Amino acid sequence: MTRTDALAGKRAQAARYALLPLRIFLGVTFVYAGLDKLTDSAFLSATGNGSIGELMRGVRDTSAIPALVDLALKAPVGFAVCLAIGEILVGLGALAGLLTRIAATGGALISLSLWLTVSWAVTPYYYGNDLIYLMAWTPLILAGAPYLSLDSLLRRSPDASLTSRRSRRTA
Repeated sequence: MTRTDALAGKRAQAARYALLPLRIFLGVTFVYAGLDKLTDSAFLSATGNGSIGELMRGVRDTSAIPALVDLALKAPVGFAVCLAIGEILVGLGALAGLLTRIAATGGALISLSLWLTVSWAVTPYYYGNDLIYLMAWTPLILAGAPYLSLDSLLRRSPDASLTSRRSRRTA
């Protein structure tokens, strides 16, 4: 094997695992964000300093979708709990690589809704982190988690290959 072949092999292997750091970062960040919300009694309040209610009332008039904020304000604590649980589930899905494209789509939708409400008025736009998270989920929506994931294990399982062979025969 030549040095060029060895280098090409290393590059190919690195490319296979290129999304793994992104998956780990997004997974840990979303699990942490969800747990942080669930364990912050001030945040899980309808009113008061640092509460979800106060935050939502503060961004209502500057958000791109005030109707979405109004909807969340009908039950701010319930909204905060759902948001936190959603973040945890998305993060765990990304970390485990289980239903990765679905988890990434959930993460993108959470990030999109937060960008359009909470960080919409941030200027310049690149100071608002929700848009960056939205873009970071995109490669995982497109590629999933082909390596070091439960998705890849499920694709390689004997039952999955048997089902695949049956569907090819009937097609």
